[in-house]
Amino acid sequence: MLYTRAGDKGTTKTFGCSQRVSKSSAIAEALGALDETSSILGLCRAKAAELDTERMSANGANKKERTQLIIGGETFSEICLAAQENLFIIQAELAGAEGKTVNEKKVKEVEMIVDTAEKEMPPIKSFFIPGATELGAIFDVARTIARRAERRVTAVVEAGDRKIGTRSQAYLNRLSSLLYALARLSNHKSGITEESPSYK
Repeated sequence: MLYTRAGDKGTTKTFGCSQRVSKSSAIAEALGALDETSSILGLCRAKAAELDTERMSANGANKKERTQLIIGGETFSEICLAAQENLFIIQAELAGAEGKTVNEKKVKEVEMIVDTAEKEMPPIKSFFIPGATELGAIFDVARTIARRAERRVTAVVEAGDRKIGTRSQAYLNRLSSLLYALARLSNHKSGITEESPSYK
């Protein structure tokens, strides 16, 4: 069944906790924010895959070469899927599942993607106003949601309610950098010059 009625009074349960907790509790907020991050990454993944399909179709029909959304041999869609997988690990870890944590290799993989993206773009010397392209805008929305999830998880950890590994915390911090890089690179690969705020 897709519903149990157990949460009708505004409570829920997590791993390692025999008592029900309020759905407005810090742990529920943190788990919800991670879920929200994964969901918006699903939208990023679907849109990136759609654009790659359009490019490949145009290649076949018009015999023109176009740049696929790829960094270091991985498509943007594949990168998003990997991030979603890692968010599920962090959700399980935060919820109390034994033996679930992000390892150093996964953090390094994100750092490598960000470093590669930076090399493919002109140096970033200012803030940008989101919205130059649809995919770039979605990545920017994902970035802000990922930052919120990081804040919610940090609050839970600092309060001593739950613990997660240092690499999981590092991964959450790198994730927003990854999404920022993908937003900027999406726009760059589209040949778009992004607008900087005028502060006027």
